[in-house]
Amino acid sequence: MDTSAMGAPIGTTAAAPAHAGRWYRRFTRAERVLHVLLMITFVGVALTGVPLIFAAQPWAVALAHLLGGFESAGIIHRVCAAVMIGVFLTHIALVVRRAIVTKDLLGIVWGPDSMVPQWQDALDIYNHFRWFLGLGPRPQFDRWAYWEKFDYWAVFWGMAIIGGSGLLLWFPFFFGRFLPGWVFNIASLVHGEEALLAVGFIFTIHFFNGHLRPDKFPMDTVVFTGRISEHELQTERAVQYARLSAAGGLKIAESSAPGAPWRAFGWIVGGATLALGTIVIVLILYSVVL
Repeated sequence: MDTSAMGAPIGTTAAAPAHAGRWYRRFTRAERVLHVLLMITFVGVALTGVPLIFAAQPWAVALAHLLGGFESAGIIHRVCAAVMIGVFLTHIALVVRRAIVTKDLLGIVWGPDSMVPQWQDALDIYNHFRWFLGLGPRPQFDRWAYWEKFDYWAVFWGMAIIGGSGLLLWFPFFFGRFLPGWVFNIASLVHGEEALLAVGFIFTIHFFNGHLRPDKFPMDTVVFTGRISEHELQTERAVQYARLSAAGGLKIAESSAPGAPWRAFGWIVGGATLALGTIVIVLILYSVVL
């Protein structure tokens, strides 16, 4: 979420480092809390919204009844949506604070700590596909890999399209005072289709990138603990590790190892989310294919 400069780890594809017991801070507490809230509420809107899209399917009726009926599911959907909007606005406030209070506007839009796509990301994509095909070495990444930036901006797109159309449908009498009726028909179509796209992306591509790819399987708990080991940083983000090491930033980013409760929290909450997301994807594919 917030892209504030908090010492982060990095990696190099070398062997295990000499100080394998060191840990570094990758996410702030605010970022971790916002991500957990976003994750839980997204699962909530998915479980309550998908049954409406496939209302004719027996599993959709059964799932809605499990949630207390379609009316109760609608209430849960709106509560989760309200919290999700609050998370989004809080993140925006943190970014504005970083720009005004810490005077780091340039760092927000450019540089290694920026989530804005840059020329290096295009090169990383090219080199990554070359590596996939065995045509070159594995690329080395800085603080944010190109797929992480893609995920980040997908949230902005989703909040603008899904959130905006959802608010129109939630408060039709208010918006109907100054908007024509056909806008609500478009909002209904866009809300459902874009939401289905978001569910499919998060529960497949994002889950794979974050947890299910071979070097992370079956779970990456860094977004819950906020900390990552030196070995992981070096093997995953060699460019950032070298940059921080040269600038003396590693000492600032150094942190204690994550405690067992945080790791357990990540496995339980993250595992439950993975399971629920997988179930939703299977049900969607079943409804579309059969």
